Amino acid sequence: TYLLQELELLTNVQVIIALGKIGFDTYLRALPAMNVQLSSPKPSFGHNKSFTLPNGKLLLGSYHPSQQNTQTGRLTEEMFDNVFSTAINLLE
Repeated sequence: TYLLQELELLTNVQVIIALGKIGFDTYLRALPAMNVQLSSPKPSFGHNKSFTLPNGKLLLGSYHPSQQNTQTGRLTEEMFDNVFSTAINLLE
């Protein structure tokens, strides 16, 4: 319910950056409670991969910046920066 309350308060959100697959899937599961129905197949998580949702918002996935991902090189600083560059480009 906390996520839904936050999303209700954030009325100007255009791009959602989901940190990790868990964050991505959690946001998708919250959509029906916001009266947003996804078509099938549902978007699948991918790093720096974006989806336009039925409500017009854009969902952008990113690997989670955990130690496990950053210390192993799965997520580099450049890769993380690119996610935010993508978000900016999507807003333009």
